[in-house]
Amino acid sequence: MKQATTKFAVHSSGRGLFEITSELRDFQRQSGIRTGLLTVFCRHTSASLLIQENADPDVRHDLEAYFSRLSPDGQPGWRHNNEGPDDMSGHIRSALTQTSVGIPVVDGELVLGTWQGVFLWEHRTRAHRREVVLHLAGE
Repeated sequence: MKQATTKFAVHSSGRGLFEITSELRDFQRQSGIRTGLLTVFCRHTSASLLIQENADPDVRHDLEAYFSRLSPDGQPGWRHNNEGPDDMSGHIRSALTQTSVGIPVVDGELVLGTWQGVFLWEHRTRAHRREVVLHLAGE
């Protein structure tokens, strides 16, 4: 079995979903591994990963609107607000989503559905530099 790893930065402009599918495909192709499993990991507690529709930007808007209602910024009684009113809500959003996803690789391609893309979801309102780690194992 072969393995390959790398990491790369995603520069967010603030809260929202940032597609990283092309970076994952490039890494997989350069690795030479044609069958295996790609693990994608986000090294942060107020950002997460999401596999979601990548065709209609309204999906991203509606997801953000839903999470804004589910975990609004600056809730009274929250004790953790060291970095501002979006601090704890960012952690809650991350806890409700995921920091790691696994994607099968078959015949030299990521096995994603027609409309699926992989996104880093920034949960903070200001810009951040987020690090994503990739590990691919297979043949």
